[in-house]
Amino acid sequence: MSSKKGAPPKHQNKFAWKPKGGVTINPTEVGGRFRPLSEVTGVCSRCKEQIEWKRKYGKYKPLSEPAKCQRCSKRNVRQAYHNLCTGCAKEHHVCAKCSCSTRHIIGRDISEVEAEQKALEEAIKNARERDRRTLLRTMNKGKSEKASKDDSKAGELSTASSLEENAEGTKDDEGDSSEEGDSPVAS
Repeated sequence: MSSKKGAPPKHQNKFAWKPKGGVTINPTEVGGRFRPLSEVTGVCSRCKEQIEWKRKYGKYKPLSEPAKCQRCSKRNVRQAYHNLCTGCAKEHHVCAKCSCSTRHIIGRDISEVEAEQKALEEAIKNARERDRRTLLRTMNKGKSEKASKDDSKAGELSTASSLEENAEGTKDDEGDSSEEGDSPVAS
């Protein structure tokens, strides 16, 4: 090591440090393969970075039971390192961890995700078979968000509102197809 204060280390590490490098994690535990850690939601960007750092370096400790909210005193806090429940944080427009008022909160509420999922399922139900299979195929690959809108039809179907519009448009197109076939062909 260097004798000077604040000097860089003498030797560069060959590989990055991994927390619990030699320990195998049970896949059924929280944080394992079958039960991954939940997404960090309801916090500001600074707090999200702090929680992600804890996860990356093995310092994160998930909650075993719900914690008490600092505002409403109910046991509604379901995520580790949060001080406020999602309801109070949303109502007061503050970060659930540091309680600072912020305009940009990271993540979405569970109810918003469920509503979007229902709309997506409804749109898939009303879509043509070809469009439905294309959409399901791209969703399974995980490329529905990455697909470009102008390159493929799957990119056009990535949002729930356009899916509903597409489903309505396909119903109208089916009725118009019989009229197009009756047009005379010039020879």
